[in-house]
Amino acid sequence: MEKAEKAEKAVNEGEHHEVGDASGGVWSGTWVAERLGVGLAGDDRLTGLLGLALRRNPKRAHLLVSNVLGKHVPQSPSVVYGYGIELGRRVRGLLGDDEAGRAVVLGYAETATGLGHSVADGLGLAPYLHSTRRPVTGIAPSGGFEESHSHATSHLLLPEDPALLTGDGPLVLVDDEFSTGNTVLNTVRDLHERYPRRRYVVVALVDMRSPADAGRLAEFASEIGARVDLVAAASGTVRLPEGVLEKGRELVARYEAESAAPGDRPSAAPSGPTGPRPDDSRIHPRVTRVDLHWPAGLPDGGRHGFTPEHRARLEAALPGMTARIADALPEGARRVHVLGFEELMYAPLRLAHELERAADIEVRYSTTTRSPVLAVDDPGYAIRTRLAFPAHDDPADGPGERYAYNVAGAGFDAVVAVVDSAGDTPALHAPDGLLARLAAHTPRVLLAVIPSHAPERPSMLPEPLRGPAFSSYAPEEVGWLLQDFSDVTLEAPTEEREEAIQSGGAHYAESLPVEYQPSEQYQELFHAALEDSAARIAQAVGVVTETVLAERSPRPVLVSLARAGTPVGILMRRWAQHRHGLDLPHYAVSIVRGRGIDANALRWLARHHDPRDVVFVDGWTGKGAITRELAQALEEFGKSDGITGFSPEIAVLADPGSCVRTYGTREDFLIPSACLNSTVSGLISRTVLRADLVGPDDFHGAKFYRELSGTDVSVTFLDAVSARFPEVADAACAQAKELLATDRSPTWEGWAAVERISEEYAIHDVNLVKPGVGETTRVMLRRVPWKVLARAGAGSDLDHVRLLAGQRGVPVEEVDALPYTCVGLIHPKYTRGATGADGKAVTI
Repeated sequence: MEKAEKAEKAVNEGEHHEVGDASGGVWSGTWVAERLGVGLAGDDRLTGLLGLALRRNPKRAHLLVSNVLGKHVPQSPSVVYGYGIELGRRVRGLLGDDEAGRAVVLGYAETATGLGHSVADGLGLAPYLHSTRRPVTGIAPSGGFEESHSHATSHLLLPEDPALLTGDGPLVLVDDEFSTGNTVLNTVRDLHERYPRRRYVVVALVDMRSPADAGRLAEFASEIGARVDLVAAASGTVRLPEGVLEKGRELVARYEAESAAPGDRPSAAPSGPTGPRPDDSRIHPRVTRVDLHWPAGLPDGGRHGFTPEHRARLEAALPGMTARIADALPEGARRVHVLGFEELMYAPLRLAHELERAADIEVRYSTTTRSPVLAVDDPGYAIRTRLAFPAHDDPADGPGERYAYNVAGAGFDAVVAVVDSAGDTPALHAPDGLLARLAAHTPRVLLAVIPSHAPERPSMLPEPLRGPAFSSYAPEEVGWLLQDFSDVTLEAPTEEREEAIQSGGAHYAESLPVEYQPSEQYQELFHAALEDSAARIAQAVGVVTETVLAERSPRPVLVSLARAGTPVGILMRRWAQHRHGLDLPHYAVSIVRGRGIDANALRWLARHHDPRDVVFVDGWTGKGAITRELAQALEEFGKSDGITGFSPEIAVLADPGSCVRTYGTREDFLIPSACLNSTVSGLISRTVLRADLVGPDDFHGAKFYRELSGTDVSVTFLDAVSARFPEVADAACAQAKELLATDRSPTWEGWAAVERISEEYAIHDVNLVKPGVGETTRVMLRRVPWKVLARAGAGSDLDHVRLLAGQRGVPVEEVDALPYTCVGLIHPKYTRGATGADGKAVTI
């Protein structure tokens, strides 16, 4: 207890405390230095902080073994915790209290999870998160990165509250050593793309970069336009002679072949930790389970986030939990080791620290690891003994060996093994498991299990609806991320809907128009238009699909905006299959003007696909309202859910309004799928969003009009266009290649035209101006039209519009210099007597 108080006093006063040397004055890097020529240069304290060992790793032969990290070398918990606290206080001094209060601390798995948490404690005001290699079912990663030199590289970020990473305050990144800087650069690069910040602080026990690597950090900071500071307890460089990697491998191979290190009895890992937990005392007479009474709901660490409020709860509970451990120790125990479990470093450290403060005994602390290191029983070598045992937490990467270093032969009277409940499995208690290995080297083993924190699972969303149960499309063509409202009466007369919408009494997505039943003459127009335009559409499909494959993703996930985008998405999928043999996933989701895209559909997509592969698809652009709606909705979704990567760039068949970069054509021509409603869209209605039908955990909805199957031409349309793929393939690929080399930036000329028309015709509402053949057709079929503006000289592309206008008594005015083939105007001051109810136009 006296030693602990001295160490803490040194930390509190800002002193650099010395690290005890258990090797009788011999530096624990001597053995490696003499055989490989590896050396340390820099601060005088480096050899006290670091030793050297060799590891079975094809990427880097040597291992810098920290004496103060609490991973491979048992150390006083006051020293381990003290270094983290001191670094955290230095960061707070660097940032100032205001910025420190907005910061988030991020530690690296597995070695720096405890150090990072200790830095957060020293900072005092910041929440903490650490990366993890343990995926959690149902929790979508908010990011990830690679660690280039590690034996296990993939890191996941799994905050329970994704907003933890979405703020703009400083991000403090903590690792045990800063060697090449690659890990930090990979992290910042990934996170800065998703959640850009103005400031980053890198914290490490030792900064061991070469001069060349030191310059890379400054260059990178300049590249991303952010400030990056570095805080370290000591700095220096590692001297690596030529050929050290090969020499290290040979040395490891020779020593492992000659003999195993003391305490090392490697054993095969079991197939997996399954079945009920064995009775500890029956299998291991010297194992005692200690119930810590861990506070309910308190996270076991920072895997899913740890807030200052959590920290306060832990501080209050520590004395009681530590007293239960002390009561379970064997009588007369003088040297006790607290052993943490891989990423579970912080909680065991705090228990060990409190035990050291409260009890008159010598306490040491370290944790198990998945890192394979050669053990050599020599005072000049950092890893003198090794206990090997099977992994006992059913790891995602499969079974394998795990290790506890420098515990065997250390003369501990008791070892307190602290694991989380995910690691309390039969493999832990097996005859070759960790508890048995420890029991062979100490009179008593205590087992303390901390409940693995289980973040609140998001609601389970259903699988996509598919034909023939929902839609007339084949099941593989599209999955609908919607609810089936087929049995709900949602239709209202067109005039009533228009009056309710314009008066502000209802949103257009809260009801459906009565499905237009085309006359025989209109159906003949559809088939004639399809015959005339199939090849033109096929070429546009080829151009947009080739552009997506070349520019967006080699294996995109097509997500159509229901419902006009759905036939186009299916055609793009068919093109990718025809031309490239690709079987692309394709879904349809709802987007509603003024309400945004279905957030639950985005959540479903993020759990099943990489958002960066998602390409949103629509039929055509009008004035670009949906393009803007999607961009705003995705930005808000990223802030609320912390899930980023979805691109707001829509791919469309036709872009007459010049609103997007990815398109098949910018001509405004008749796309026959715009001529009809559900009967050319898989018999699916427009999407519906109404509070009494769509709850917070539901998809938006739509209806399947099975009763209209007799007039369904959905598959007829698709097959007619697909049949023209072979004849247009070369032209489409050539056109796509040409487009990729040009500037396709949107000019938004369509939006400008809409604003002008809105004012010229005294409408004063751009939402009532529907430009383009497709949008004008929608006005005629679903809304109360006022008039149609047609470009002078427009030909057969407007035959169906003229027919509909004649049926509804809507005037068609020819206009010069119109950027679209036509524009439909919704009546701006609608009453029940307006156009559409009695077939007469109303002027204002």
